[in-house]
Formats: sequence, C-alpha cells, structure tokens
Amino acid sequence: MSEIEIKNLTKIFEVKGHNVVALDNVNLSVEKGDIFGIIGMSGAGKSTLVRTVNYLEKPTQGSILIEGTDLSTLSEKELRIKRRDIGMIFQGFNLLEQKNVIDNICFPLEISGTKKKEARIRAKELLKTVNLEDKEKAYPSQLSGGQKQRVAIARALATNPKILLCDEATSALDPQTTDSILKLLKEINEKLGITILIITHQMSVVTEVCKHVAIIDNGKLAEQGTVDEIFENPTSDAAKELISGKDITYTPLKSFDTNKKIRIVFKENSAYEPVISNMILKYKTPINILKADTRNINGTARGEMILSLPEEDGLAEDIIGYLRDNGLVVTDTFEEV
Repeated sequence: MSEIEIKNLTKIFEVKGHNVVALDNVNLSVEKGDIFGIIGMSGAGKSTLVRTVNYLEKPTQGSILIEGTDLSTLSEKELRIKRRDIGMIFQGFNLLEQKNVIDNICFPLEISGTKKKEARIRAKELLKTVNLEDKEKAYPSQLSGGQKQRVAIARALATNPKILLCDEATSALDPQTTDSILKLLKEINEKLGITILIITHQMSVVTEVCKHVAIIDNGKLAEQGTVDEIFENPTSDAAKELISGKDITYTPLKSFDTNKKIRIVFKENSAYEPVISNMILKYKTPINILKADTRNINGTARGEMILSLPEEDGLAEDIIGYLRDNGLVVTDTFEEV
C-alpha cells in the first residue's frame, strides 16, 4: 500500500464567474520513505496539488488516501488529528514573528495538547536535528533565510509526522543555502524514514535529492518515473523544457538525416570517460558541441550534451552507434538550438 495515493484528482476554482481547472484528473502514488518531486512551471497546478494532500484544498473530484485512509471520509476533528501525520514547510517560512525560535517549534505541540515541559524537550531535540541549538532564544527577524527554513523544518517535525510536504521550500534561498537545506531534508528522510513530497519549479532540486518525479503541466500529469529515467529520456515537452530549457525539444531517434543535432546523456561512470575525444580521434572528424551540462543525480554524475554531427553519408549513423556502444543514451533534436 502506498503512503500517499492521489486518484482521479480534479480541482476547479470559480474565478469571476468562470471555472478554472487547476488540476485535471491527476493520478499519483508515493511509496513510504520516498523523496518524491512534483515539478512544473509557475501556474502548472503543483502548489494546488500539494495542498490537496492534507486537504487544505478539498478536491472537486477524486480522492486523497493517506496510508489507505480516504481523507474525504473524515470528520473535521478526525482530519485535524490526521494532519498531525503531515508536516508542511513553505517558501515564505510562515514563522510567528512575535515568538522566538523555541516557542515557534513548540507552537504546534501546544496546540495538540502537549504539556509545555514536554514540548520544550522535544523542541530542543529538533533544534539539534537542524543544527540550530544556539538559536533557541533568537527571533525570526534575527535569522538568515536558511536558518528560518531550518526552524520551519523543525516545527514541521514537532508532531512526529510520517509525511513532510515542501512547497517551494528552497525558492527564496541562494544556491549554497538551498544545497544545505536539501542535504538536511535528505538526512531527515534517511534517519527518520519520513516520506517527503517536494514541490518545485527547479529541476536542480529534483535531481539533487528526489528518487521519483512527476511533471505537472497546465494542471495535467505530463510524465512520471524515476528521476534517472526522466533525465535520461524525457518524453513530454514539459519535461524536456524543464531539463534543458525552452530552445531545444527532443524526440526518440528514428532516422539519420544529415546535419543532425543529437542529445546524448552520460550514464553512471561514462560521465568520467573521454568518450567524445575518443570518438573524434576514431572517426577523424570535427564535432560541434552546442551545449554541455553535468549534474549530480542522487550522488551519480550525469551529464548531457547537444552535438551537431557531420553530413557525410553513414557517418552520423556510425557515430551514434559508437556513442550507444559506449553506454550513452542518444535522442534526436528537431528544433534549432
């Protein structure tokens, strides 16, 4: 049984007398202990999606099941209790400015009826988890963005949730701070076994920590799979754009036309081998590299290149065969770079 099941989810808002479909028949399953990314451009519907997971937004149609329990069957009281299993952190941190750090972390515990002494003990444990033991008496205005997000993470963990929802949690942070927050989330996932659902528009966030990913485009599920599979061979236009930008789109390679542009993806240790140099030496022909990028995907070096191949008959086919024989994934590009 999946930790989170989203079945035939549709969400329609009424805006100035018109119906706006924010989500259109979305189906997703997230397994226990996974770090699952949901990615899409602004307005794609991903934030609406994450808010339905804890029923802050109630679906127009479809259902949300948490550990097999359909949230639509719960009373308001039962739903409040169930939400203790679902922590949430936001782009804007949402800390209480008038409370210091330790009181911010204690707040959800006090609301749930935990005694103040026990709440403070738990808060101090969480401050250690997020490496902010020395900031318990500081106020949010005295903290950096990264420190605020660490407090928000500690607060979200206060009730010992089984699921952590992250809605653009790193979007307001600089790259270095983003890396530290992602590392912290990964450690929390590994140590506590918490299922993490990350909502983002940044592919770099997904490739850094997520195991699986779903692409949301205009309210619809465009594509889903392991991060490695999607990076290696994106099939939807939305996935291609998120991975490599708006200027290039791809289709599976079917023919070997002259003046061909191809996308190659390095797999595992092939990212460290001089495959392109060896290829040029082997075929004694220049190859134009139009784009190159290397990323760390869950600890493995993965890279992509856009190459322009020579026009000689049969040579492009030989080069593509050589690249595939050396463990590279090859797809065809069909728009100008």
